[in-house]
Amino acid sequence: MVSAKIRARREVFKRLPKGPNGGIELMLIQNVDNVGKQGEVVEVRPGHANNYLLPQGLAIIATEHHKRMVEKHKAKLKEIEKARLSGLQNLADSIAQQSITIEANANDEGHLYGSVGPVEIVAALKENDVILNEDQVRLEGPLKELGLYTVKVHLHQEIECDLKVWVVPAAG
Repeated sequence: MVSAKIRARREVFKRLPKGPNGGIELMLIQNVDNVGKQGEVVEVRPGHANNYLLPQGLAIIATEHHKRMVEKHKAKLKEIEKARLSGLQNLADSIAQQSITIEANANDEGHLYGSVGPVEIVAALKENDVILNEDQVRLEGPLKELGLYTVKVHLHQEIECDLKVWVVPAAG
């Protein structure tokens, strides 16, 4: 005698679609290390699918309906990313047109007593209503002398711009 639970579980195993290599075809809901990224259709061994991916909610059965829904979702995400890149490009253009001035204590020869780093540059940009993170400002080293510097600002993998930074002696 086979219980109803076992019978139902056997039916679930029978319905899982087999891939071309004999594994189970699943669509990943989340990124899974050593398996694939979200939205990909992957083929895994039946034990991995039944014991880990499906019970943990990391994957679903790869049906044509799910594949179409993921394609629609990817198209929406692509549009959102395109709009985001457009906004970042506008921000890069506005940053490239700006020039910021940072006052620092220096000796008569123009050497700073301290240095100017990303923290001071971000603070100066914040006064001009431009919000950046310190890790977006790329310096080759701290600025230790008075003068004009061109600093790279990294907004996105594809978008960088140059910012003019004037380091001037502190008044008084």
